[in-house]
Amino acid sequence: MIESEAGRVRIVDVHTFPAPKTISASFVEIEPGGMRELHWHPKAEEWQYYIQGKARMTVFNSSGVARTFDYTAGDVGIVPQCAGHYVQNIGDERVIYVEIFKNPEYSEVSARKWLGSTPVQNVADHLNVSPEFVKSLPTNDIPAPVVWFDQSKIRG
Repeated sequence: MIESEAGRVRIVDVHTFPAPKTISASFVEIEPGGMRELHWHPKAEEWQYYIQGKARMTVFNSSGVARTFDYTAGDVGIVPQCAGHYVQNIGDERVIYVEIFKNPEYSEVSARKWLGSTPVQNVADHLNVSPEFVKSLPTNDIPAPVVWFDQSKIRG
């Protein structure tokens, strides 16, 4: 399980449970005020089933088109393969949903990992941040325990 104060995710794939030969999944919980950071899945599209709460997801496609959708319990969301997206909890209770992928191995690339794998000075110059901050970003392939952050801490 990957956990932070703003949420948690439990991943099930061939590495954690050898039975699935064609699918993987994750069980996601986002606390009020939390947000699943911008990320994308390079190996499969994502199908979501919302169990509880009120969520808002924005999806960015390679053509430069972005769409925002609101979800509640019983709704289904779909994210095209490799499309960047993030999910916000816009309600007062925990958001719970399941993500399903038609690939036996769960994979994701977070915006942090992507930026952390880009030349340090390029990121620092373009985002007007310190090189030390860029060097602190993760570069590993495993979803980091910090894949969540609390929006209330970045509001001014």
